[in-house]
Amino acid sequence: MLQTSSYSLVLLIQLSLLAYDLFVNSFSELLRGAPVVQLVLFMQDVAILFDVIIVLLMLFNTHVFQVGLLSLLLARFRALLGVSALYLTLSIGLHCWLMTLRWIESNRFVWTNGLQALFVFQRTAAVLYYYLYKRTAEFLGDPRLYEDSPWLRDAFAKARQ
Repeated sequence: MLQTSSYSLVLLIQLSLLAYDLFVNSFSELLRGAPVVQLVLFMQDVAILFDVIIVLLMLFNTHVFQVGLLSLLLARFRALLGVSALYLTLSIGLHCWLMTLRWIESNRFVWTNGLQALFVFQRTAAVLYYYLYKRTAEFLGDPRLYEDSPWLRDAFAKARQ
């Protein structure tokens, strides 16, 4: 069972990683003075990966998962998992492309049409990711997910038939 104090800590970590991600998305273009600074800022991809790992660990910790109703969890969180994979892929692609173009001359204008399109898609996916991730983090704080309840017994009985 998830205790209030441990959930508060996990939520704080999740929101801190989301805040870092938002900071990098907002200000990475202003802080491009040196390629090494960009490289450090683009550790954002690791933060996204940690966010996904934390959500998966919280899903595995639920009573719903432990009784074998993985399909219920996947149905509920399919959008987040899909958008997270898309956002991580777009972020890695954008950061690799930017670092390749900017490593030699970091202050030169290097925006190609393809890079601009990837930038727009990555930022759009970021908005969806922030919304779905925050909603999921709050939903995983529901104590009904961590204890036996009548709705869970009904779902288990339906799954066994």
